[in-house]
Amino acid sequence: MRAWVGGQVLESPDEPRVSVLDHGLVVGDGVFETVAVEHGRPFALTRHLARLERSARGLGIGDPDLALIRSGIEATMDGQDLPFGRIRITVTSGPGPLGSPRGDGPLTHVVVTEPADRPPSVAAIATVPWVRNERGAVSGLKTTSYAENALMIEHAHDLDASEAVMANTRGLLCEGTGSNIMYVLDGRIITPTLESGCLAGITRALALEWLSEELEVVEEDRPIEVLEEADEVILVGTTRNIQAISRVDHRELEAPGPVTRRAQEIWARESAKTSDP
Repeated sequence: MRAWVGGQVLESPDEPRVSVLDHGLVVGDGVFETVAVEHGRPFALTRHLARLERSARGLGIGDPDLALIRSGIEATMDGQDLPFGRIRITVTSGPGPLGSPRGDGPLTHVVVTEPADRPPSVAAIATVPWVRNERGAVSGLKTTSYAENALMIEHAHDLDASEAVMANTRGLLCEGTGSNIMYVLDGRIITPTLESGCLAGITRALALEWLSEELEVVEEDRPIEVLEEADEVILVGTTRNIQAISRVDHRELEAPGPVTRRAQEIWARESAKTSDP
């Protein structure tokens, strides 16, 4: 693992470098991206940086220095053996007071890159009793305010599941804590619309583009209970790619089912064509 803050590679990831008054620490006032590394190259980096910029503008903290971040990525990848890994990019509003109002200092830019184990191709999920507020101030933004996600994923782990899936305030299926969800009904792949409050996932967007050329894929909002009747369930995300789901709560499913298997084949073929689609 290598860490970089504001233009400087740290001697150790544990080296203190960010101020205790940084608003990212004090109130979670920041945005982030996780980028997969495949065979030593970041995957879909341009899309991730564009979303980082959109999230920062949506949060009102200004524009991240994307050129500086790219240099941080290069610096933290240098010298590491990364057949598979992840890059965490974090940008906060910088030092501020011990309260919600922001300071007027420069943004804090952080990049950490590490080797990682590839997630399994099959996993289990648990639905949770909490909801995503699709009308919230940060809805659709990838912010560092992740405390509710941390609570949800721990709940899922207690139920022997790798991901927590939630509804929105209207009871409609929304997303996972760090993934988008798709499911199969009557041969169609269905995924919630962005109006549900789910994050506009990079993998979600690529899957919609690539899979729809050979499979019927639609965006449609339905109650979360649709998972009780789905023929197949799929999670999509930066490191998961197209992941088959074998259990939703206590309901067992074929995994991968035939549609999911075909989706995985399409993803593997298309993603191999370029590292920056």
